[in-house]
Amino acid sequence: MADVTQEDVNHALKVLGLTFPVTPEALEQTRRALLHTWNPARYANLTNNPKQYMESYKKAEEMTSLIGAAYAVLAHDEA
Repeated sequence: MADVTQEDVNHALKVLGLTFPVTPEALEQTRRALLHTWNPARYANLTNNPKQYMESYKKAEEMTSLIGAAYAVLAHDEA
């Protein structure tokens, strides 16, 4: 992984809603909670409108990717 900048760390903290100091336990707990919240499959039965469903699904996929990337930055920073 490339060098992590302070800007990367700040963005990751913002995505996860965390502030320093971050413990590995808090990082993992937050990651799991956010992934549960933004799991794209959770949007399957929320609406019968296909367009609205796809918008929600795409947003959830985007957030899942952001959460994963933010976790990777902070987990790398912890090491």
